[in-house]
Amino acid sequence: MTHIFVNVATEDLDRSKAFYTAIGATLNPLFTDENAACVVWDDNIQMMVLRRDFFATFSDRQMIDPRVSVQAFIGLSRDSRDDVDATIAAGEKAGGSEYGEPDDYGWMYSRNLEDPDGNLLSFIWMDQEAVEKGPAAMEYQPEH
Repeated sequence: MTHIFVNVATEDLDRSKAFYTAIGATLNPLFTDENAACVVWDDNIQMMVLRRDFFATFSDRQMIDPRVSVQAFIGLSRDSRDDVDATIAAGEKAGGSEYGEPDDYGWMYSRNLEDPDGNLLSFIWMDQEAVEKGPAAMEYQPEH
């Protein structure tokens, strides 16, 4: 079984912990300290939110400012369109902001959220038939 561990940087670890728990994640206290927080989405998907200075120790490459440059767009599924909307609302209330316009194709619905540090998250609901048959089998009807 493969597990996904995504690493993102933060200027304010406490703010990030509050933000990510507000939008539905939990924290794993065994891997959370003054440098990092382990943000758990489910048993297979976790994020390490690392203080910028600590994050910088993992690579000799220049760090980007996620408010200016995009290095990754983290997509996470939700169980329904309503769950997508609720996650965005919770994220805005917790200090994030919606990024761009919603994408609504009927069979797939997504909205993007920028966390307080500028990291981009996409929350997506997809009709199970589209998951099983692929988007080509679905009627394409974009509604932005």
